Amino acid sequence: MTPEARIATAAELLDAILQGQPAEQALTTWARRSRFAGSKDRAAIRDHVFDALRCRRSYAYLGGAEEGRALMLGHLIAQGIDPKTVFTGQGHAPSELTEDELARAKPLDVLSDAPEAVAGDMPDWLWPLLRDALGDDTPAVADRLRHRAPVFLRVNLAKTDVATAQASLTSEGIDTQPHSLADTALEVTSGARQVARSRAYMDGWVELQDAASQAVTAALPLSNGMKVLDYCAGGGGKTLSMAGRVKAEFTAHDANRARLNDLPDRARRAGVQVRIDAAPKGPYDLILCDVPCSGSGSWRRSPEGKWALTPDRLADLTAIQSDILSKTAPMVAPGGTLAYATCSLLRAENEERIAQFLHTHPDWQMTMDRRWSPLDGGDGFFLACLTRA
Repeated sequence: MTPEARIATAAELLDAILQGQPAEQALTTWARRSRFAGSKDRAAIRDHVFDALRCRRSYAYLGGAEEGRALMLGHLIAQGIDPKTVFTGQGHAPSELTEDELARAKPLDVLSDAPEAVAGDMPDWLWPLLRDALGDDTPAVADRLRHRAPVFLRVNLAKTDVATAQASLTSEGIDTQPHSLADTALEVTSGARQVARSRAYMDGWVELQDAASQAVTAALPLSNGMKVLDYCAGGGGKTLSMAGRVKAEFTAHDANRARLNDLPDRARRAGVQVRIDAAPKGPYDLILCDVPCSGSGSWRRSPEGKWALTPDRLADLTAIQSDILSKTAPMVAPGGTLAYATCSLLRAENEERIAQFLHTHPDWQMTMDRRWSPLDGGDGFFLACLTRA
């Protein structure tokens, strides 16, 4: 496929996504019916689509409309590419721009005069909430979320050490560098597409995991011999991260049991033992609640989330988060820790949830809380540790 044909295809896929089709589904369906497209074509089209979703408002502002062609027009303007060299109508290139499209398009320099939420690619209603949580860092964080996230690996300390894992990856053409967010974190600087086929990955020496997510588990009060419950385990990434640090009894639970289907195989590959329990009762020395949230700290990985979030959905999430805290607190053993985590930037999902819990549970106290910002290099995360007073 030519570069112009890739732009035309991305525009068509964006129209389907804007009409409600999930991005991954749209890309997968297209790839299955387009056997002529090579791996480089698929990767380039995927990049175009996700870049447009991350920068949906600013691209629409530059392109003059919120539809596939306009988003790709905005993308080209943002990249400093003359759209007329792409929208030629020749071969499989997108058709020539109409007079109306040309009239609606804006030069890149006008973006500096756009409203902050437009330039920051955020919904209007969300911008004040981000300002409340991030203060003067808001524009910089929003800009960070407009770009692709780095690829991070977590070194499994149960099987190897960072230097050995790094050397193994290097021998297979995968270059990495340690990251300051966590002692187990390696940032992949080249060869990311080869990780899943590498011996270090297949032998359980490394797992794909964001560096800030690793920092969350590194900050937990873990020690050998503990009984630990990962209550909202999802795929089990944090369960395995904890199990790679200490020898303890680990249990994973998730309201959607199907999310844990791959965990037994991943645990075997990692050389650790994890029990899956559909109805855990405790007592546990440590319960980690990485609760369902807006995902606002990881929107550069899942950019659809920021456009799907609404005030009503945020209110539903905060109710779920408070309910999870109340349900798990009785399962914490005397002297144990209830750890609350989100990959959210919003105070409503973080500090306000902890404040409400402490107000309704006066026999508990917070022993630590911490935020990780996308400006630190990884995703945005929040962690608070609670114990009975």
